[in-house]
Amino acid sequence: MDFAFDARTEELRAKLLAFMDEHVYPAEAIAHEQRQLLASPWDQPVIVEELKAEARKQGLWNLFFVDQHSLPDAGHGAGLTNLQYAPLAEITGRSPQLAPTALNCAAPDTGNMEVLAQFGTDEQKKQWLEPLLAGEIRSAFAMTEPEVASSDATNIQTRIDRDGDDYVINGRKWYISGAMNPDCKIFIVMGKTDPDGEDIRRQQSMILVPRDTPGLEVRRAMQVYGYEDHSHGGHAEIVFSDVRVPASNLIGEEGGGFAIAQARLGPGRIHHCMRLIGMAERAIELMCRRAVSREAFGKAIAQQGVVQNWIADARVTVEQLRLLVLKTAWLMDTAGNRGAHTEIQAIKIATPRAVVDILDKAVQVHGAGGVSQDFPLAELWAGARTLRLADGPDEVHQRSLARRELKKYL
Repeated sequence: MDFAFDARTEELRAKLLAFMDEHVYPAEAIAHEQRQLLASPWDQPVIVEELKAEARKQGLWNLFFVDQHSLPDAGHGAGLTNLQYAPLAEITGRSPQLAPTALNCAAPDTGNMEVLAQFGTDEQKKQWLEPLLAGEIRSAFAMTEPEVASSDATNIQTRIDRDGDDYVINGRKWYISGAMNPDCKIFIVMGKTDPDGEDIRRQQSMILVPRDTPGLEVRRAMQVYGYEDHSHGGHAEIVFSDVRVPASNLIGEEGGGFAIAQARLGPGRIHHCMRLIGMAERAIELMCRRAVSREAFGKAIAQQGVVQNWIADARVTVEQLRLLVLKTAWLMDTAGNRGAHTEIQAIKIATPRAVVDILDKAVQVHGAGGVSQDFPLAELWAGARTLRLADGPDEVHQRSLARRELKKYL
């Protein structure tokens, strides 16, 4: 395993770091001010479109998108490997509200684009994937439900019933990321087409549902620790009441929904972890700046032993996490997602948990400022804490990982 950055990665890192310094960090305060003046909290600040235009001009666009062979025309993405993308995604994690969106590398769109690229028909790619890759629309992935423990995807109760040349969808979803964004034009919906099938992993299917389809109601925005999560375009509760779409909107085959979900979540999990490391790096930077600039009990906070311990432990933790994420990215590139399954679960367990702790220490060093809107730490903490649930809670990954380890001895 060689984790040295190649020339292409170094070039993009330099451009991206400059882009963050010159455009993204200064835009954070501007975006906050512009949101206060918007008619709806979900309308996009003008500064975001300006950032997207600049990123595209600089060639910092769709960096996540590896698979260009499934499209009629090449050139939609940077064609990077997971290992090349990892340090770039980390940099965007330093400003998760703006940077991933600016580069068209924000969840849930990234996962949805990968699903369409891998499993979509040519018509589906033309209608939905191409405008997503162009940054003209946004999307949402509707799986989680309030009535069941959605950590077990086989519990999903939303029905997708065949009726002639159509499918009819009925169900209720919540925490559907991106759904509050007015630019969200398409939903990938997971539900059951064969609820009584013998194989519980073949009961589910995925289908495309345009936002303006009759019977689809975006009922309310769901907060995250009191925050409206603008980075993902909000999280919504959605009700599907006799929503009818053409049978051609089915993604893949009937019964393939569970397998598609697993294919989607692998890259999604590592992308989250890449960005989390960037969040941790920003927390360390803010913690150190605060510690050297504030004095308590006659000396700088940076001279307090407990604060020094927090900073040292944070540095060690980030270096460990980064190596594990890079190893996982390398395995995904060389052995495929299945070959990296154990490592994907390991980073998904370790990274959010550790970064939450680092952010908590950074908040502590900032005192009251740490929980305020004057610093990004509180919002970063809420986002990182949520990722202990998103794409599968810690305990599900621990259960699966433990079973794989125990299997060696049985």
